[in-house]
Amino acid sequence: MSEQKSNRFTEQEMEIARGTDLPDLLTSLGYTVTRVGHYHSTKEMDSLRIKNRRIWYRYSERVGGDAITFLQHFCGRSFPQAVEELLAFHGRARDAPVDQSKPPKQAPEPPKSFELPPKHNDARRVYAYLKKRGIAPRVIRSFFDAGLLYEDAEHHNCVFVGYGTDGKVAFASLRGTYDRDGSGFKGDVAGSDKSVGFRLPYAQDSRTVYVFEAPIDLMSYCTLHRGFHSNALALCCLDDRSLSEFLRAHPAVRKIVLCLDHDRPGQEAAERMGRKYAAEGYAVQTLSPPSRKDWNAYLTFVQQCQERGR
Repeated sequence: MSEQKSNRFTEQEMEIARGTDLPDLLTSLGYTVTRVGHYHSTKEMDSLRIKNRRIWYRYSERVGGDAITFLQHFCGRSFPQAVEELLAFHGRARDAPVDQSKPPKQAPEPPKSFELPPKHNDARRVYAYLKKRGIAPRVIRSFFDAGLLYEDAEHHNCVFVGYGTDGKVAFASLRGTYDRDGSGFKGDVAGSDKSVGFRLPYAQDSRTVYVFEAPIDLMSYCTLHRGFHSNALALCCLDDRSLSEFLRAHPAVRKIVLCLDHDRPGQEAAERMGRKYAAEGYAVQTLSPPSRKDWNAYLTFVQQCQERGR
């Protein structure tokens, strides 16, 4: 922060501005705020994600920040203007004249056409990353061979490919292969159809579908259960549209096994989906990992225990 900026506003004023509730702010600016799993977004910018109601990130531009940077980036405000407007939003307008006119609402973006990222000529980074996460080589190869997974050429992300009932690619989830300093990049390819999501090829002899939050959790479950053979899909969030569409397209499936994360959002989603689909006549079972937060964390825990026992 520059000396000019720090002198103009008190520390308390800066905390108030930075701590602004973004869903409330965006609603006041005319955006249509929506809830997407753990996050908030807007109908006008579907690649925008708001975490903990205070921090935003836009995957299409790979930029993010707090309420101050939001007004700077999307509304063309200078740093002092942004802070002044946020203080006014909190009812703390300063004595100096401030332009409190509503910032212009950004025009809705035209829908983006879906297009898979270019494919790398090999998949060594993705293979090494998934193996480090404990996924069995046979499982990794099976996903590659089925066209469900590849490595993108530019960023070396894992690309998990989702096919619609017509056999055409309609969805892709990205997972960064570099997460040494914390959680790696996650996101969907622009224009992805969330009602398709990520799923294994339809198993006609199975009347059950296993539901996971992320593709890596699905791969972890396949690693833990070597003979696993069933329908399975990953929501790639906690939005159940892809499950609803799968059940609509495959009426022979009558049992749902919810294998969501063993944390509060995952368990709340499991309860919500359980009630919904039980009311529609499906047999619903909740299957949480015996310990740890999710199936991949449980897989790596089991493998560590096995290593120590040798």
